[in-house]
Amino acid sequence: MTTKNKISGIEYLRTGNERQRKCAGLLDAIRIFEFLQPYRPVLAGTIPIEVDLPESDLDIICEVHDFTEFREIVRRHYSDCAGFTDRLSGDRYVAVFFVDGQEIEIFAEAKPPDQQSAYRHMMLEHRILQLLGETFRREIIRLKREEYKTEPAFAALLGLSGNPYQ
Repeated sequence: MTTKNKISGIEYLRTGNERQRKCAGLLDAIRIFEFLQPYRPVLAGTIPIEVDLPESDLDIICEVHDFTEFREIVRRHYSDCAGFTDRLSGDRYVAVFFVDGQEIEIFAEAKPPDQQSAYRHMMLEHRILQLLGETFRREIIRLKREEYKTEPAFAALLGLSGNPYQ
């Protein structure tokens, strides 16, 4: 992943590492980007920036203004999937389910994906990884294996104090 444009879809996954290619195939098979297209879906999280672990989920963020309609669409297409749960809380919606053992989380807010925290964190982390290189990336993964979440792992290695999510 090298540009903002590349991550607006999943094309870059098709030529990525083995895990990314597998995820692209899975997302294609369940047609999630097709069904959610009006909501500007973006894949965020650790898989696009290659700091994922085998148990990492696929995080799809969307811009939604009619949560009732969006929830109906998600339920229509994915409520039969293993472990399906969803919740609507004010101006946020989250659905979680599994397909072929892969956890998928859909997160929706009433703002463009590039203004959502998940996207902004991913882009900043991606830039840091570009600047600090492969050794730093491996250290992030090592900390994640030791039960760190992604943002706290970055903060720890960068020597940052305070809330790593801010």
